[in-house]
Amino acid sequence: MMRLVDHGIDDRLFRNAMGSFATGVTVITTENAEEVHGMTANAFMSVSLKPKLIAISIGENARMHQHIKEAKQFAVNILSSDQLTESKQFSGQLNLESEFTFLNYKGLPTLEESLAVVTCELHSDYVVGDHTIFIGHVTGVKLQQKDPLVFSKGKYRELKELEDLKE
Repeated sequence: MMRLVDHGIDDRLFRNAMGSFATGVTVITTENAEEVHGMTANAFMSVSLKPKLIAISIGENARMHQHIKEAKQFAVNILSSDQLTESKQFSGQLNLESEFTFLNYKGLPTLEESLAVVTCELHSDYVVGDHTIFIGHVTGVKLQQKDPLVFSKGKYRELKELEDLKE
């Protein structure tokens, strides 16, 4: 294994730089031992079209890490702009007494008002630093016509359309 050298970059500076990249917001869900588990994440990307593969990155200390390893499947719920409460609940920013309603799609619990849902079987996983990158083989996709929930620089944001530039 290649040994990586720490170049002395300040942790806060690095986090701030990475946080300046605007992302969508997802809630990763799975079911393990007949219990639904969810976690807000923005480390998500498409990997391949043939075969259809996606990747999520989960910290080694997150409870979801072990749930995915055991369940060997997960869903990525891409949140719509009206799902701020869900994002905050599954990131631990809120502790609501009420429970969320999950829909079963392709055998996995999913959030019903999501912009998109991608269900996956675990294809492979790679430990990289203090995270594991889980590669999911896509088993299902649902899409609704909604605006996405966006996160950048530590804040939730909304999209606005820019006028086309005229030459």
